[in-house]
Amino acid sequence: MRCPHLTRTDMARVTRKLRVTVPKAIAAQYGIRPGDEVEWVPAGDSIRVVPAGRKPSAADPQRRLRVFDAATERQRLRQSGDRRRRPRSGRGWTREQLYDRARSRCQSSEP
Repeated sequence: MRCPHLTRTDMARVTRKLRVTVPKAIAAQYGIRPGDEVEWVPAGDSIRVVPAGRKPSAADPQRRLRVFDAATERQRLRQSGDRRRRPRSGRGWTREQLYDRARSRCQSSEP
């Protein structure tokens, strides 16, 4: 589950020496301070970073099954070729308006 208050800028880069800086928002949320140890735990196709001394929390099995079932249903719909999407209302713009806006910017920047 992603933290809603974290942004794309909370990513970290791995240096040549394989060092990683913990984003400040993450460190504050989980109480990680300079000098603390963290464990790198393999988790399938991803890696969990767990502050040392804390065990990774096991989510409620029923909740995990509901999340898995929902993801499976979304994938089934994607693979079925059904491209119908719910129209998003209330955004104040349409996709076509965005394309028109981009075209006008590209044309006006040409010499």
